[in-house]
Amino acid sequence: MEIEKKIEQAIQLISRTPKVVALTGAGISTASGIPDFRSPGSGLWENVDPFEVASIYSFRHHPKSFYEWIHPLAKLTVSAEANPAHIALARLEQCGRLMGVITQNIDMLHSKAGSKNVFELHGHMREMTCMSCHSVFPSEPYIGDFIAYSEIPYCQRCGGILKPSLILMGEQLPMTVFQQASRLAEECEVLLVIGSSLTITPACEIPFYAHNAGAKLIIVNYDVTHADYLAEVVIHANVVDVLPRLVAPFLDS
Repeated sequence: MEIEKKIEQAIQLISRTPKVVALTGAGISTASGIPDFRSPGSGLWENVDPFEVASIYSFRHHPKSFYEWIHPLAKLTVSAEANPAHIALARLEQCGRLMGVITQNIDMLHSKAGSKNVFELHGHMREMTCMSCHSVFPSEPYIGDFIAYSEIPYCQRCGGILKPSLILMGEQLPMTVFQQASRLAEECEVLLVIGSSLTITPACEIPFYAHNAGAKLIIVNYDVTHADYLAEVVIHANVVDVLPRLVAPFLDS
C-alpha cells in the first residue's frame, strides 16, 4: 500500500505541469539485458579495474584492453530492445508531458523506444572517431565485424584506431550536451530521476540544479540515493513496474 500511495502522489505531481524532465541511469536498462556497473556478480566493473579498461589514458596506450572489455556490452547493446520503462517515457513525451530525457546511458534505448529529445551525457555507440585524424564515421559498418570477430576498428582514411563516441574516464563530458541538459533541468517543474544511483559527477548534480530552480523531484530507484532527502516522492522499486503506471493516466487524457 505504501508504494501505491507514492505512485498516486507522483501522478498528482506530474498532472500539474507539462514541464517534466527525466534523468535516467543504468537501472532503467537492466531489464533490457544491459548490466549496470556495480551490481555484485553482474556489474561491468566486476573483476576489472575501470581505469585500466575504460579510461582515455588506457585507450590511447592499450586499446585492445578496452575493446576486449566492451565486446560483450557492444553485443548486448546491438541486440537490446527498449523495455516498458523506456517506452513509457517516450509516450509521455509524445503526449506533451515530457520535455526531454537526460540519460547517463550509452545504450541508445531511449531513441529505440521513440524518445526524440534525448541528451546523452556519456555519449553513444552510433559513431566512432579516429584518434589520429579525428574523422567521424557511423559505427554501423564497423560494429558487425567487431562483434563477430573482436577486430579493433581502424580508420579508413589514415589507419588510426577508432574510438566509439563514448565518454571514457578522464574525458570531459560534451559541454554543449551537458549545458543543454542542465538548462532543461532548471526549466522543468518536475524532475523524474529513474534508475540512477546519482554517484557519477557531474550528472549527479542535475537534481540539485532542478531543485534549486524550484522543481519537485520524484526518484524511482531500487537503492537509496544522496538526493532522496530533496524529493517529494521516493519509490524504491523496479522502474519497469513503476514507470508505466506513472504514465498510464496521461495516455488516456
